[in-house]
Amino acid sequence: MTIARAGTDKAALRRAVLSRRAALPPDERELAEQAAVDALLPLASGPVAAYLSVGTEPGTAALLAALAARSIEVLLPVVLPDQDLDWALAGTGLAPGPQGLQEPQGERLGRDAIARCALVVVPALAVDREGNRLGRGGGSYDRALARTAGRVVALLHDGEAVAELPVEPHDRPVHALVTPRRGLVPLTGEDA
Repeated sequence: MTIARAGTDKAALRRAVLSRRAALPPDERELAEQAAVDALLPLASGPVAAYLSVGTEPGTAALLAALAARSIEVLLPVVLPDQDLDWALAGTGLAPGPQGLQEPQGERLGRDAIARCALVVVPALAVDREGNRLGRGGGSYDRALARTAGRVVALLHDGEAVAELPVEPHDRPVHALVTPRRGLVPLTGEDA
């Protein structure tokens, strides 16, 4: 699937991917969730920053459960009023946050807590071969990724890894992506 060319409107790209995702059958969504476990569990040796998937995003519940079973500390995001991200430990209970998303209820660890994570798992609608990530448009993850030197990996459905995406100065790249058919794919600058 070709969803992007240089200069394409990001909002239009987001709509196209979300429409495509809405049509995915449940078995394809399950494959994406299992691919995340298979690809990322072997990389998790210390604290991991991850997220709670919503809607048609590749699922993270199985990954979070597998990390917990190995007693690996997981930090989950908490969206702040300025759209930046704070972090709290997984396993501290969940409740709807101000935007209706489930958020951990434990002690807030601060915006810089992501810096101690060697592995950072992020949502994406698409990623190009240079690691440019198309997110939902709020810039929350771009701000947070500026604070980490960890390996950043985006979870995608098949067909969402593309040749090129439009890039803005504030965009932060990812180091790798995971899809059901391709598994873990290192990108430019990381064993590509």
